[in-house]
Amino acid sequence: MKISSIRHVRGFDVARPVSIGMMLGIMLPLVLLPLLSIFVYGFGKGPGVFWSSLVAPEAVFALKLSLVTSFWATAFNVLFGLFAAYVLSRYDFWGRNAVIVTISLPTAIPTAVAGFALLLLWGKYGMIGRYFSENQQIMFTPYAIILANIFVTFPLAFGVIKPVFDTMSRSLEEASATIGATRVQTFWHVTLPSLRGAIVSGALLTFARAVGEFGSTILVSGNLAGRTQTAPLYIFAKFNEGQIEAANAIAIVLALLSFVIFSVLFFARDWLEFAQEA
Repeated sequence: MKISSIRHVRGFDVARPVSIGMMLGIMLPLVLLPLLSIFVYGFGKGPGVFWSSLVAPEAVFALKLSLVTSFWATAFNVLFGLFAAYVLSRYDFWGRNAVIVTISLPTAIPTAVAGFALLLLWGKYGMIGRYFSENQQIMFTPYAIILANIFVTFPLAFGVIKPVFDTMSRSLEEASATIGATRVQTFWHVTLPSLRGAIVSGALLTFARAVGEFGSTILVSGNLAGRTQTAPLYIFAKFNEGQIEAANAIAIVLALLSFVIFSVLFFARDWLEFAQEA
């Protein structure tokens, strides 16, 4: 008999419903009710009010800006994460562990500090920004939002891809080399297909995090409506103005988007793991 099949009690296991009830009871006020309140309030005045708030020009612009800037930040970090994971998994060199720690550091830095650091570097009077003309300034433009998103999501794709590199068998790569394939051909036709699942997972995690970024973007973007105001900043601005319906409409969209992304990650987990092993 397997150890996992041995039960601690005979008959009805009272620990099961009690444990499930305690878990849901803790989640209810901390996670479930806050999320539910967004939808209850959002449709409290009818779908017409929700829709009119959602299609307002400033709301549409904020959503589009968040999606576009998050896409470019995700694309960069997936490419960099793939390259960095390859280098740090295949080569051993002095300072390697320090590089890994540095890549992972943005997860521990408060996002407001990240935004402030970017201002000190790229701002008009920053270490690098001071050498740019007025028309070349990066801060308070959509490019600053991309930079902020890259910084705060820097370790996510790398953190998913590198463990796959570390556990990947090199036998296929060695076999590819023995038949005359170049290093680029081996990477493209042998290594990369084995990383599909990790790349998709890393990209989804990075995109979900970037879409919801607030702390750093509010510092580097200027929060200019119709110009540099992302969806989270739009929620913040409309709430401060007392336009709760407008803020709530965008909050519902972001909540649904996050739910869809993490549902894909959860329910497609078997496919993602198979893609990594294939």
